[in-house]
Amino acid sequence: MAGPLAGVRVLDLSTVVMGPYGTQILGDFGADVIKIEPPEGDVIRYAWPFRHPGMGSIFLNTNRNKRSVVLDLKKPAALEAFLLLAKTSDVLVYNVRPQAMARLKLSYEDVFAVNRKIIYVGCFGYSQRGPNAAKAAYDDMIQGASGIPWLLHKQGASEPRYAPMIVADRSVGQQVASAVSAALYYREKTGKGQKIDVPMYEHLLQMILGDHLGGYTFEPQHGEPGYHRILAPDRRPYQTRDGYVCTLIYNDKQWKAFFEVIGKPEMLQAKEYATQQARSQNYTKAYAFVAEELKKRTTDEWLEALGRADIPVQRMNSLDDIVADPHLAAIGYLKTVEHPSEGRIKVLAVPSEWSESVPEYRRHAPRLGEHTREVLAQAGLAEEKIAELTKSI
Repeated sequence: MAGPLAGVRVLDLSTVVMGPYGTQILGDFGADVIKIEPPEGDVIRYAWPFRHPGMGSIFLNTNRNKRSVVLDLKKPAALEAFLLLAKTSDVLVYNVRPQAMARLKLSYEDVFAVNRKIIYVGCFGYSQRGPNAAKAAYDDMIQGASGIPWLLHKQGASEPRYAPMIVADRSVGQQVASAVSAALYYREKTGKGQKIDVPMYEHLLQMILGDHLGGYTFEPQHGEPGYHRILAPDRRPYQTRDGYVCTLIYNDKQWKAFFEVIGKPEMLQAKEYATQQARSQNYTKAYAFVAEELKKRTTDEWLEALGRADIPVQRMNSLDDIVADPHLAAIGYLKTVEHPSEGRIKVLAVPSEWSESVPEYRRHAPRLGEHTREVLAQAGLAEEKIAELTKSI
């Protein structure tokens, strides 16, 4: 068995992206992840595009290394079967509000009663210690609450916009995997399981306020909030004569090299460019200057000139460019595998590289209920009860 978490069993009650992404990481690391789905399945199964309904592209890339079990947890027999699974599991992950788990009779106290060593992890909108505890949340709501659309507008977008990726869900999913790994280590030392909450809002604020707390860091306030370099209107891909290029001229050495590349070495002596501190107070002017300079040459010319000057530079990629990236091809990042029902599909590599206990692709993303009989039989459920639970699948 491969992976550092081989031998760990995870009950995954989560849906859509946030929880499933976190549990997929645990599965990649070797855990036996059992995905518990309602009879209609995880809703993200039906997000286009797909070859067959119920096996959409996001689902395929958020649910590998899992087994799918269908249980209608509102029915007593299914709840009984789930608690039987919980007795021999190490971790339970869910991403509905805790109040919904309590209504299902699956609160921490309910599960703890059958397994005192369970690590019970909830990821949902807001901390349960505040007035927003019962408030529903999706990625868009949490982006808005965390100020991302406001920051994009502040930077210069014509109107507030969400970041074009599921940034709250996926970052919280990573935090879930991290928390579970730490809790498993703690249990290994102490023998104790525990309840862990990973709220979306408070987690995303670690990323936002870590950059943008600014003057509010100090008591009393000293300076404006916001990281001015990131908010500079010209912190963006720079337009060239024939396209766009991404570069960051950051430290003294790089600014000196840039002024030499453009034939203006004397500019390093100007007070607004002479030191890191001075530049940090003049990012708007500095980046506007760079933006005008980069319009004077082609993308290829800048890639060559800046690269030769040891200034970080990158061509701006489209999604098509990424899929065709020779670097990714060389490391096998987008691997093609044969899925038993979906045919040839691309899957994303585990984004960490290990000298031992190497994570690997062990299981395809499962069809709805594919492993119900297998998992319940392994848990010791009687055949007649399994037949009753699966007759409608």
